Amino acid sequence: MLEIILIYGLVSASTLMLTALGFSLTFGLSGVANFAHGGMYLLAGYLTWALLNELGLPLLAAAPIAVVGTGLLGALIYQVVLRRVRGIHLSEVVATFAIGVAILESFRWLGFVTYDFTLPVFFEGSTTIGSAVVDYHRISIVVVALAMAGLIWVFTHYTKTGLALRGMAQDEYTALAVGVESDWAAMVSMALGSALAAVAAITILPLGIISINIGYDVLLISLAVTVLGGIESTRGLMAASLILGYATVLASNYLAPHWSEIIYMAAIVLTLIFKPSGIFGKFKELEERV
Repeated sequence: MLEIILIYGLVSASTLMLTALGFSLTFGLSGVANFAHGGMYLLAGYLTWALLNELGLPLLAAAPIAVVGTGLLGALIYQVVLRRVRGIHLSEVVATFAIGVAILESFRWLGFVTYDFTLPVFFEGSTTIGSAVVDYHRISIVVVALAMAGLIWVFTHYTKTGLALRGMAQDEYTALAVGVESDWAAMVSMALGSALAAVAAITILPLGIISINIGYDVLLISLAVTVLGGIESTRGLMAASLILGYATVLASNYLAPHWSEIIYMAAIVLTLIFKPSGIFGKFKELEERV
């Protein structure tokens, strides 16, 4: 039983990290809280499904198109909507949340609510690790999550664009003084976050059906992981994913599956009460700001 909990807890943690990575990246680099993250996630899932089933494309072709398309849509949303309310944080939240709800409810209105919408797994079959039987797709989720986290770290630390985005996040006025354009940085971070939402959707959705409610769950998970870990911390994101991943697996095994949502909500509330900056966050606490 212990081996099963350890292995499936790691899979759960990887799923949470992959789900929240795009939301955390956008907020950490640009300060834009993209509450349309769940809508972009679901949109990528349906787009991939359509490319596979309506156009007959193979997964290796459909997946990149869905990722690039979702990323471009994220950039378009910034240019058309968010650029006009940039810096007005409540307006950014309201605008992105409204866009996310519009995307999700549009699929409901169009009738995408049956059990017919599924994505194929990357690899068929399973293997045994100790006493636990694990399918290859769940192993793929762990690999993809770690790979995406590693690539994002390399991108933000060793590329010119990534360093410019980090500079904008750390000190906007200094970055502006050396020629980094604020709207450009925010648009790129929005595009990257949306593309990462698509990667997460294509990787995770094969474990079940593509459901409208998943979009709302994705937003809740992203908020919980990002708030608990610290908005600008990759280490915090990984730590929060591990904590919540194992907590949800334990709750599902010993209590009931619906306890997962309670754990996410509790993580948000308790973190905001006791350590608003998160586990590894560097934002100043309330007593330091007053």
